[in-house]
Amino acid sequence: MLHYSAMFTYPEINPYIFKLGPIGPTWYGLMYVLGFVFAIVFLKRRAKLQAWRGWTSEQAEDMIFYGIWGVILGGRLGYVLFYNTNMLWTDPIGIFKFWEGGMSFHGGLLGVLAMMWLYAKRTQRTFFQVTDFLAPGVAPGLLFGRMGNFINGELWGKPTDSVLGVNYRGQVLHPSQLYEALLEGLVLFIILWWVSRKPTRTRLISGLFLFFYGLFRFMIEFVRVPDSHLGYQMFGWVTRGQQLCFLMVVFGLYLIYTSRNQPLNQVT
Repeated sequence: MLHYSAMFTYPEINPYIFKLGPIGPTWYGLMYVLGFVFAIVFLKRRAKLQAWRGWTSEQAEDMIFYGIWGVILGGRLGYVLFYNTNMLWTDPIGIFKFWEGGMSFHGGLLGVLAMMWLYAKRTQRTFFQVTDFLAPGVAPGLLFGRMGNFINGELWGKPTDSVLGVNYRGQVLHPSQLYEALLEGLVLFIILWWVSRKPTRTRLISGLFLFFYGLFRFMIEFVRVPDSHLGYQMFGWVTRGQQLCFLMVVFGLYLIYTSRNQPLNQVT
């Protein structure tokens, strides 16, 4: 067996911040709270500093309230439907234990999109006016979510001799959670924030979000270990996550292309 040097050794973090009897707040749950708090603060400030978008701070808060339900319900249901259908009959109560981990980004995305459709109807905006405003505020939440995966010691990558490897229980592994936190969280946020500093065509920001998230996640899946009960699927090397991300990339490119004929995201 080969033994490689590692960037550092995983410290075996207790998933609970503290416990009162059998229950207590978890680090994973805290990461979700931080993501929601950042989104509220960022979007409220964005509404204030970019008044030409036609949003108010109160509307930004309402949007995040809708989004929270979309993330929690969609993320958990998506995990069960996309990655762990056995839970439907082996542990149906476990479906509601989202704080223990097991949340699907793609399910959460679908949940948020459904809630944003409802919110757009309520505020008499178009669907993409809403998602364009929301998208930059979502990316940091992905960073916090992946940090939660790292704290939980889940979603590790493959063994590696890279200097970036982490010693996890005697194996040096790709910290794929941290790769995703960096690319899907920080880098994606910088791209969306930079492009959206000035008025853009409707659909562009939503398209960029789908394209770059899909691209980053597709690449990282090459070093991330797929769920053991799913393994590799198409062609013997494509994961379930890559299949879903491929669809995101295609639809993102479609939105970017069609945004050329859309109006600017600003009040006139």
